[in-house]
Amino acid sequence: MSQRDTLVHLFAGGCGGTVGAILTCPLEVVKTRLQSSSITVYISEVHLNTVSGASVNRVTRVSPGPLHCLKMILQKEGPRSLFRGLGPNLVGVAPSRAIYFAAYSNCKEKLNSIFDPDTSQVHMISAGVAGFTAITTTNPIWLIKTRLQLDARNRGEKRMSAFECIRKVYQSDGMKGFYRGMSASYAGISETVIHFVIYESIKQKLLEYKSASSMDNEDEYEKEASDFVGMMMAAATSKTCATSIAYPHEVVRTRLREEGTKYRSFFQTLSLLVREEGYGSLYRGLTTHLIRQIPNTAIMMSTYEVVVYLLNG
Repeated sequence: MSQRDTLVHLFAGGCGGTVGAILTCPLEVVKTRLQSSSITVYISEVHLNTVSGASVNRVTRVSPGPLHCLKMILQKEGPRSLFRGLGPNLVGVAPSRAIYFAAYSNCKEKLNSIFDPDTSQVHMISAGVAGFTAITTTNPIWLIKTRLQLDARNRGEKRMSAFECIRKVYQSDGMKGFYRGMSASYAGISETVIHFVIYESIKQKLLEYKSASSMDNEDEYEKEASDFVGMMMAAATSKTCATSIAYPHEVVRTRLREEGTKYRSFFQTLSLLVREEGYGSLYRGLTTHLIRQIPNTAIMMSTYEVVVYLLNG
């Protein structure tokens, strides 16, 4: 791959990630709140003891749904809170996606010369290497983003800035504090691998269908436009499958990144969640995550494909 091709993939990946992050930020905030340990609502129920006549209070713990969480944020914190963490997100998403797509494209090109080209094996290894590279280089940015999104404050209260958050993390945990949750992110590489294997498979089928179709020049233009719609559908389908399978790592990562948390490591957090909150806690926020991820991934991947297509003429 030439230097120009690498730069094209860097730029296209950055554009795709940025557009997707801006459009889906409110859903990202709601999802993060649902995943956290602070969102649990306690409802007290009063029952009468028919034998002694004494009343007994039983406290039931429930987790609000996405709409209830959204309503609480709007009522208590205002609409601006739905864009908490957007700054670090924009700072991180462009380099993260750029690094990811560049690493993925370079790795895939090298592996294609070693193995059979464009096989599932090539896509899996490429996605894994790209995910590991992007996670390692950008984890501090995502930790700050998560902390800001979890910083719930009422209307009128001064909100914590990104620089204040950085200072607090460094004062409490030092440099290692910026890498909390990275183990869960590494576990999440499995989601990326599954996503890209399915995506590349669907993409290959679409390309085969295109090459098998005979069209005149006018129809060819229409087909080119429909190709990008096909890429969006491929991205949405593959991401839905991957997210549903690998989602628990998202909840674990959010818990690890909470301030003053009792969670220490990936498996300790996983075990603690199941023991204290049940298996259902591992999928808290999944609906919101899917609602966000499907359009976000579709927008990101289609933007990436469009930019690469335009820059390569």
